Amino acid sequence: MSRRAGTGRPPSLPFLEPVVAHPSERVVAHMAASLLLDYPTSELRERHGLIRDSTAILSAPVATAFTAFLDAADALDLDTQQVHYVETFDQRRRCALYLSYYAAGDTRRRGMALVTFVEAYRACGWEPREDELPDHLPTVLELSARDPGPVADALLGSHRAGIELLRSALHHVGSPYAHVVDAVCLTLPAVDEATAARFADLVSAGPPSETVGLSAPLLPFPTMRPSDRSEVPA
Repeated sequence: MSRRAGTGRPPSLPFLEPVVAHPSERVVAHMAASLLLDYPTSELRERHGLIRDSTAILSAPVATAFTAFLDAADALDLDTQQVHYVETFDQRRRCALYLSYYAAGDTRRRGMALVTFVEAYRACGWEPREDELPDHLPTVLELSARDPGPVADALLGSHRAGIELLRSALHHVGSPYAHVVDAVCLTLPAVDEATAARFADLVSAGPPSETVGLSAPLLPFPTMRPSDRSEVPA
C-alpha cells in the first residue's frame, strides 16, 4: 500500500465547548469511542446497537455525535467502511490515530514519546498491547475508560493539540469518524491558550518530519494490517 504525504491543510475549526457530565458519562463515552475508532469488523458492527443504546443517555451533544456516526456507519456495508477507514487513517498523515506522531512526527523524539506511553500504562498496572503502538488513540481511550484518573488525563491532555488536529482533518475530508472525535473532545477540558497555540502550529506546518539520524522513519500508522485487510486496494 502506498503512503500518502498528507491531506492538505485542514481548516481551523472552532474548539468545542465541553459538556458538564458525570465522570461515569465520560467512562461510557471514552469506551464507546475506543471501540468505534478501531478497525471496523463484523463483530464490532454487531455491537453498534449496544453502543447506540449506551451513548443515547449521555449529555445531548455527546449522544448526538455518537448517533451521527452510527447512522453514517450503519448506512455503509462493511467492505465500504473498511476501505474508508484505511484510506482515512492509514493514508492521511493528519488523520493518524497515533498521538505522539503529532508532537514528534518522524523524528528520533518519537521513540522516547512512545516509551512515555508504555511507562504510563505500566503505572496503571497495564501492559501495552503487542499488536499496536502504545500511543494509539483507541487504546488510550480504553485506558481512560477502564482506569480513569490522572494518568489517562495526562496522556490525553498533553496530546490535546494532536487530537484537535485529527478532529479538524476528519471534518475537512468529510469522514463520519469526525463525529466520534467530536464526542471525545466534548468530554475533555476546555482548550487552554498553550494548546490552542500548538494546534495553530500543527494546522500551519503539520507534524515534524525531520528524519536525520534515523535508519527508517517511524510511520504514524502501521505498515501491516490484520489479514482481513489484505484485499483492501491501495
